[in-house]
Amino acid sequence: MLQPTADWIGPGQSAVLIAVLGLATLGTVALFVVAAVSTRRRRSRPYVLLTVAIGLLVVRSVVGIGTVLGVVPMVVHHLTEHGFDFLIALLVLSAIYSVAPPSVPD
Repeated sequence: MLQPTADWIGPGQSAVLIAVLGLATLGTVALFVVAAVSTRRRRSRPYVLLTVAIGLLVVRSVVGIGTVLGVVPMVVHHLTEHGFDFLIALLVLSAIYSVAPPSVPD
């Protein structure tokens, strides 16, 4: 059984959480690879912005695993996770804005 070094979670809970975070990490890494290949082919600003946003999702998952294992303190976890949430939203909105045609007044 996985023994967490963090004091906020028990061994049974940490095993489940590590499994979920592991699957999330694998999924986001796969998505990041697809996005990186697409960005390399398209070489456009929206693709770059979305690839960076997906890369931040990968880092979020790694930070989550580090928190469960007690490597990343909870304060750093929260600052990183919520800071990245803001950056991801900003990057996605920037990608959308960069491909949206300018509005024409009626």
